[in-house]
Amino acid sequence: MPHPTPADRSLRAVADSLTDARPRRPEDVTDPSIPVAATVVLLRDADDGPEVLMIERPDRGSFAGAWVFPGGKLEDADRIGADESEEAVARRAGARETVEETGLVIDPASLETLSLWDPPPGLALRIRTWFFVAPAPGGELELQADEAVAAAWARPAQLLERHGRGELTLYPPTWVTLSGLAVHSDTASVIGAARLAGVQRFESVARRGAEGPLLLWHGDAEYDEDAGGAASTSRHRLEMGALPWRYTRTD
Repeated sequence: MPHPTPADRSLRAVADSLTDARPRRPEDVTDPSIPVAATVVLLRDADDGPEVLMIERPDRGSFAGAWVFPGGKLEDADRIGADESEEAVARRAGARETVEETGLVIDPASLETLSLWDPPPGLALRIRTWFFVAPAPGGELELQADEAVAAAWARPAQLLERHGRGELTLYPPTWVTLSGLAVHSDTASVIGAARLAGVQRFESVARRGAEGPLLLWHGDAEYDEDAGGAASTSRHRLEMGALPWRYTRTD
């Protein structure tokens, strides 16, 4: 039997969620019992395009051994007003987590909202996560040992290629985000596109396809099994049954 690759970690997590998967309900995306987190995509320009900061989680705990963007769960101290939106609180949490994990100080106001990810119903651990993007600040990396064992600046396409060879662990939200970053020529292009697009919402559904686990989002004909849209060819999905993963989005 082939030895599992690092890329198998996230695949197993999604595959496990299929056991207890259920159809989505409208209230899933605002379920108050679900923890909320924020993550920050920091970019810097290099000669061959933008590079993104990635940190490697320790081989234990949440996202064990995975390469991720800096981030973590919202805390009570991140809220300064009773009427603040979840997005505003998450922006402040993202900045706090970034300095705690990497030593890089960023202004919450500099964070452009990129996306909101809600995991599939049935996942053992569901965390609703806001993704923000910002130009990297100056300063030296100072990793917090219990949060990150390594860090690297890398081109998004390079990270996807390494994942496709089974060399590192990426979870679906990270993988899809890197895929979107890979088409841009510089940081300004990424920031501009995020402002133009607004918040991209990924309300995920896990299914078992012909080749293995896949995730579906709004815009995919098979997203809602009861909608009778299977005959349509529209697609918004990530197929993870084999490496390299395949992301398809038709508008």
